[in-house]
Amino acid sequence: MSEELKLKRGIKQMVADANREIENLSVEDAKALLGRDDVVFVDLRDPRELEREGMIPGAFHCPRGMLEFWVDPESPYHKPVFASGKKFVLYCMSGWRSALSTKTVQEMGLPNVAHIAGGFSAWRKDGGEVAPGPKA
Repeated sequence: MSEELKLKRGIKQMVADANREIENLSVEDAKALLGRDDVVFVDLRDPRELEREGMIPGAFHCPRGMLEFWVDPESPYHKPVFASGKKFVLYCMSGWRSALSTKTVQEMGLPNVAHIAGGFSAWRKDGGEVAPGPKA
């Protein structure tokens, strides 16, 4: 028989806490940033999600599991895009992973970072432009 797991803080609480500490962009606000040279949209979703659902045009794909390693300039996996000084707009499918990710990279010291509230689902529902995702 298994015992019921009782967490100190569940995912819903973690996401709610993160959303109080980060910049949450509406889809409308995010659309206004699309195509600007000083903004990088970062897609955190799994490659299968990108292939199946498409992505925001011009977004940089960074799998959620690699984010901290790609942001940290002292990591052997660092990606120069994260040292560009641009504004970063993170998104996932529903806005949960991106909220937690935005809080994490903000705590790491990455300046000028936000996420799309509601994620790619909200983007698509609100008529946001969608480009085909890469094929596996």
